[in-house]
Amino acid sequence: MIRFSKIGVFILACTMCTNILAQSNGSSSSYSRFGLGTLENQAQGFNKSMGGVGLGFRAGNRINTLNPASYSAIDSITILLDAGMSAAYGNMKQNGKSVNVYQCKLDYVDVGLRLYKNLGLSVGFMPYTSIGYNFTNTSKVAKDPNTQQTITSITNYSGEGGLHQAYLGLGYKVFKQLSVGANASIIWGDYLHTVLQTYYSGNSTSTTYNGLNSLQNAEILTWKLDFGAQHPIKLTTNDVLIMGATTSIGHKVKSDATMTRYADEQENSVPIDTVKNAFDLPYTYGVGAIWKHKDKLLVGLDYKQELWGSCRSPQLVTVGGEPKYISQTGGYQNRFHVAIGAQYTPKADGERYWKRIQYRVGANYSSSYLKINGQNGPKEYSVTAGLGLPLPFTAKAPLNGSVLNIGLEWIRRAPSVSNQITENYFMLNLGITFKESWFFKYKIQ
Repeated sequence: MIRFSKIGVFILACTMCTNILAQSNGSSSSYSRFGLGTLENQAQGFNKSMGGVGLGFRAGNRINTLNPASYSAIDSITILLDAGMSAAYGNMKQNGKSVNVYQCKLDYVDVGLRLYKNLGLSVGFMPYTSIGYNFTNTSKVAKDPNTQQTITSITNYSGEGGLHQAYLGLGYKVFKQLSVGANASIIWGDYLHTVLQTYYSGNSTSTTYNGLNSLQNAEILTWKLDFGAQHPIKLTTNDVLIMGATTSIGHKVKSDATMTRYADEQENSVPIDTVKNAFDLPYTYGVGAIWKHKDKLLVGLDYKQELWGSCRSPQLVTVGGEPKYISQTGGYQNRFHVAIGAQYTPKADGERYWKRIQYRVGANYSSSYLKINGQNGPKEYSVTAGLGLPLPFTAKAPLNGSVLNIGLEWIRRAPSVSNQITENYFMLNLGITFKESWFFKYKIQ
């Protein structure tokens, strides 16, 4: 009965997360207007609070999607069920003006188990990018030659959508000290970007006319392959260094993008411009390490490079004095990501509950993959802290590996030029991992 009640709680949690996702666009960043949107942090609840470190993380009671080689460590009698969500309060500033935003979204749903000796499997879902913004820019552009009144331009920018990722992964222990793995993913989603221009004369909107408006739309369906390897090195009796490496195959995305430009009423729109095979996904690679001291201390460091600079994106350019919608490079730049984190557990099998709590801290830094009007996009900084609370919440309960992960995160997107927007977010990350023993072999006496 206990087993099925936990599964019921997991399904209920996933349903609640899905409902929250359906009611939210998943992003409130103005920078999601560009490229494929805001790249999502794909770490799990346990390592979000460690700055997102994970390439070297390896444990039998956790699902670590950042390196599929880690699946080979899943316990032989275990099934793991993991789900997480986050809520954020944000502030955006530009030229002395400020606005507050809120968001709530699903982070991941994962299942992991041992298929065969030395072979582990994981399957799950997570966002890949998110798009959601709505803001207005007002500026004085000229004077009406007839009335000599000032003409004011109001431009509204709005967008929604994003990409989702569903994966199936395998991890296999080739030798005692070497494991390899792979995630095969389907990525799908869409976006709609709208620009609406209105002009009016004087201090009243009674004299108005529309400018050149535009709609950009795309429906994307593609694949993604990620490979990983891990190699533990025993330093001393109590110390292990786990080295990890990952890579991902870049490729052309066979999905189209369209743009409609029109003035006044939409039925007077010009023919729709369509770009075939408009997108690319980047080659990536990463290396990382985890130092483990007994069952008390974990310290990790990750470095990841994403080669977006060679990827194409649909862009509106001027060719021979005429606007033309094409796919080309120049909208992206190579992105790198560095993360560091630690976890401390006073006594994992202790009788006192507070000694079994996992205390976590971390930080990371990322450059932007975006080029905005020829300038580098914003740099991103993050500081994290959190707790792993063993379940159930009792000091004398046996240690079964199920954990409630609670984390706090501060994120800052700092512009590279003065006229870009500065964003600050305070996030609450929640995740729950159920570890259940399902595959016992019973003997009949």
